[in-house]
Amino acid sequence: MSKGTLFDKVWDLHTVGTLPSGQTQLFIGLHLIHEVTSPQAFAMIRERNLKVLFPDRTVATVDHIVPTENQARPFADTLAEEMIQALENNTKENGIRFYNTNSGNQGIVHVIAPEQGLTQPGMTIACGDSHTSTHGAFGAIAFGIGTSQVRDVLASQTLSLTKLKVRKIEVNGALPTGVYAKDVILHIIRKLGVNGGVGYAYEYAGTTFEKMNMEERMTVCNMSIEGGARCGYINPDKVTYDYLKGRDFAPKNWEEAITWWESIRSDADAEYDDIVTFNASDIEPTVTWGITPGQGIGINESLPIPETLPENDKEIAIEAFKYMQLQPGQPIKGTPIDVCFIGSCTNGRISDLREAAKIAQGHKVANNVKAFVVPGSERVKQEAEAEGLHQIFLNAGFEWREPGCSMCLAMNPDRLQGNQISASSSNRNFKGRQGSAQGRTLLMSPAMVVAAAINGKVSDVREL
Repeated sequence: MSKGTLFDKVWDLHTVGTLPSGQTQLFIGLHLIHEVTSPQAFAMIRERNLKVLFPDRTVATVDHIVPTENQARPFADTLAEEMIQALENNTKENGIRFYNTNSGNQGIVHVIAPEQGLTQPGMTIACGDSHTSTHGAFGAIAFGIGTSQVRDVLASQTLSLTKLKVRKIEVNGALPTGVYAKDVILHIIRKLGVNGGVGYAYEYAGTTFEKMNMEERMTVCNMSIEGGARCGYINPDKVTYDYLKGRDFAPKNWEEAITWWESIRSDADAEYDDIVTFNASDIEPTVTWGITPGQGIGINESLPIPETLPENDKEIAIEAFKYMQLQPGQPIKGTPIDVCFIGSCTNGRISDLREAAKIAQGHKVANNVKAFVVPGSERVKQEAEAEGLHQIFLNAGFEWREPGCSMCLAMNPDRLQGNQISASSSNRNFKGRQGSAQGRTLLMSPAMVVAAAINGKVSDVREL
């Protein structure tokens, strides 16, 4: 087993005890909740006459079900209105901090916690959402959990978990022009597989990650779960500290905090269960073509021939070709696009919007394409508008929306229709993920989404 890694240190520091099952009872330092997975959990603790044990360690927002065109209350979707009302009532009843719409702090849960400094190195973090691994970018150990586990954390501030193995994933070198953090993680998932990380925590290391800013690191850690890993993290460093300094919940004893954060970094002689190495120069703009995030290829590659794939990949490839209405051997470049979506907890931050706007400047969205941009939070929206990014998007023909999860998972009005195909900066391309049972999703970086919007087809952003 691993030894001396950040994961080992944080795990040990938060261990309450060992349960009869052999699992660890782990203390959770920060619990993030939203409107989808929390109502049943609150009902469960209410049935047992329990209260939230540490309401000051729980923070709530609304993101999945909020409309992004018109957020006037009551919501047009009665179920969405019921869900937000339940969250309003539950947070009020239990004294939990709640960032509601129009509070100035609402947004996607994995965007607002980092931007406010709630997420910090050395923490254990849990949330009833798969992409909680995002917070690992700060050197935290962050787990996505189910509703019954949300109940457990509300009631006891602990989780029962089996300790993971640790795989170190090194990427070294400078990324080529037009290649972004999204391409890096899609490349890793492509090479290691969607089940490659099962039973592991991923530690991302190497010069490529060291040079990334915090928002790029969040993009990488966000999609660890797509590679099968339970969590992913990057050791904290000066980039981390510079990002956190001065934020709302940053530690008051700053130098003392940095000293402690430095102490939890993986030791130079740390032992890992596995080590995998990649070269940044081998990565090009990457696009998924199938129905799992692991079915990705470089922009200049052609779709695989099922017969040439490893036995385990053949069946899912054949299924993917049938669903996606694509042909083996055809180039991914030039695939027609109907909808272009920029946003989500993966790529809805200010740096994502800046880069997308840089590409969009002076261009126009193709006539046959619906393109829209959804900021990850109210703060991101305010910052983008202060910089005039929204005007660049509007001038190019994009729609500019209110914050929310939007078309990432379509638990709101933003949905594909029929068998529309989308270029999306989100994290999952499963069948029906974006709201239509026949809808098709191609994952790519925000810059690549802009290129697709402008040309009306999958394109190489480097040519713009």
